[in-house]
Amino acid sequence: MKPHPRDILLGAQARTGGIPVCDHYSGVEARMRKSLQLQAEMAQEYGACVFDVTLDCEDGAPVGGEAEHAALVTELALGAAPGARVAVRVHAVDHPAFAQDVQVIVGRAGARLAHVMLPKVETVQDVDIAARALDAAGAPQLPLHALIESPAAVHRAFDIAAHPRIQSLSFGLMDFVSAHDGAIPEAGMGVQGQFTHPLVVRAKLAISSACHAHGKVPSHCVVTEFKDRAAMAAAAHRAAADFGYTRMWSIHPDQIRPILEAMSPSAGEIGEAVRILLAAQAADWAPISVDGKLHDRASYRFHWQVLERAHRTGRTLPPEAAEWFGATP
Repeated sequence: MKPHPRDILLGAQARTGGIPVCDHYSGVEARMRKSLQLQAEMAQEYGACVFDVTLDCEDGAPVGGEAEHAALVTELALGAAPGARVAVRVHAVDHPAFAQDVQVIVGRAGARLAHVMLPKVETVQDVDIAARALDAAGAPQLPLHALIESPAAVHRAFDIAAHPRIQSLSFGLMDFVSAHDGAIPEAGMGVQGQFTHPLVVRAKLAISSACHAHGKVPSHCVVTEFKDRAAMAAAAHRAAADFGYTRMWSIHPDQIRPILEAMSPSAGEIGEAVRILLAAQAADWAPISVDGKLHDRASYRFHWQVLERAHRTGRTLPPEAAEWFGATP
């Protein structure tokens, strides 16, 4: 039996992989329930859980109703279908409801959560506070995702990404723009301006680079024009192809499929990866020439990561590649 590519290509497994490429947010009860139902339906369709559902306490909880909302989120997490990937966005560490969110939700449903999203992260110390709270709630292994929403937080992105508890950094576009006191125009929040305004572009690149430096997942911000499917698809493609983001937020069900499509490898990329890896395997992973181009362990790792991304996004793989992932189409 030939050795598995993962055993040969040391470090081949994508450090920034392993979690779905889409993170879908909802905070109103009816929408949270519908999101969990849609997740289950699409998991059947794709043969894998292709997006996370993050239940939102920060923007979802009505003022004065934070305790009741935390209890609702807990029950929804506990009642999610087997195999569901459910997360929660709690309040910021300096908010009066933070400790209550963690105690109630993580304390009761921590074992069912994929991660905890921490908003308004400014420093590594904020991450430390949250990590200690999760530990005290009985979830010492639960990953933290951090939302970078200010110029100062962008400045510290590399240090925050280096924290061992952090799995992913997300860019909070709207708060970042508003933190500039009008110096960035409103267009900087839009589907065009967020990819062209220099300060926004700089922030996006800093967060993506920080994540890749430390093997964490860079998660791209929202697109507020949620009814414009073409704009959503273009933004998701640009986030992945030009800015190095391997995950993206969805705030409407219609945004999920465009994100999956944009962050999935094409059929041509999958076919090329399979062809090169099979040739490499036949050569016992020594350097080879394919179509006049040199390939060695570095390019083998790249093409293996293409297949990992295809598998994670529910793409159909050829039989010889599906076998590497323990499945046949």
